[in-house]
Amino acid sequence: MRYVLIVFWMLLCSVTSAMAQVSVGIGIALPGVSIGINQPMYPQLVRVPGYPVYYAPRLNSNFFFYDGMYWVYQGDNWYASSWYNGPWGLVGPEYVPLFVLRIPVRYYRVPPAYFRGWASDAPPRWGEHWGTGWEQQRSGWNQWNHSSAPAPAPLPVYQRQYSGNRYPPVQQQQQLQSQHYRYQPREAVVQQHYQEQAKQRASATSQRQQPGISPQRRPQQQDTQRSNPTPIQQGGPAVPRSQPPQKGGVAVPRAAPTQAMPQQRGPAVQEQRQQPQQRAAPRAAPTAPPQQRGPAVQEQRQQPKGAQGQEKDREKRE
Repeated sequence: MRYVLIVFWMLLCSVTSAMAQVSVGIGIALPGVSIGINQPMYPQLVRVPGYPVYYAPRLNSNFFFYDGMYWVYQGDNWYASSWYNGPWGLVGPEYVPLFVLRIPVRYYRVPPAYFRGWASDAPPRWGEHWGTGWEQQRSGWNQWNHSSAPAPAPLPVYQRQYSGNRYPPVQQQQQLQSQHYRYQPREAVVQQHYQEQAKQRASATSQRQQPGISPQRRPQQQDTQRSNPTPIQQGGPAVPRSQPPQKGGVAVPRAAPTQAMPQQRGPAVQEQRQQPQQRAAPRAAPTAPPQQRGPAVQEQRQQPKGAQGQEKDREKRE
């Protein structure tokens, strides 16, 4: 059993060191790390005397507030968040703010085992714990003028109304913070974190607006194309379909409207339809000669009778 615990501890340390290496170069890692802290309501925060830092005396954790963010020391790592119950982002030892490192040992509510024997009114011996490489990189981290400490950042007390089931998700947290918390941080690592949050808010709003705007723009473009067809026709040759020839063989000019063509055809068709009526009148003329020929025929028919009468007269005379 003891061997299993040792192996598990070694694996945990390797994973923790790997996570710390990932955070190097980006300051505060992306939020979402579970550190085993569940704070259902806004904690009571008390200022550390002489420091621009607050600590939570009633919590069973090393919980602090500095420069507009919450800081937790848990499992030999530092975590930070803009809200009191996370989500938490891992912070590398090279990027932890100096005033967080300078917090005296006595204000750590759950100090790790290696804090034993250290002075309670002095900060932890981070150089001994993290090695000479870290101490060379952060040289002079504990040298400062106690009388010239900056003013602490205001507490985000607006978060008190968001507890329990009302605790907001990450995107809503960023929106609420931008609306209710106007503090501008001093630390570079906190400034970078705020800038990343602003970029995430901008990208989220743009993604929300694109599906709502694009369907509205497309019908407008189609309406403009339908309501203004003339510019398209002016730029190119006339379309053959819009200029069909008339029955008389005369092509319609380009400027003539398509609706005027039936009006021009109307009189021509009527004239053509009226021509058969006019031609029908001469056909009735041949019927008149029989009426005129009637007397001539009668005369011709009467002529034989006259000849016979003349012959009879001649016979009588003889």
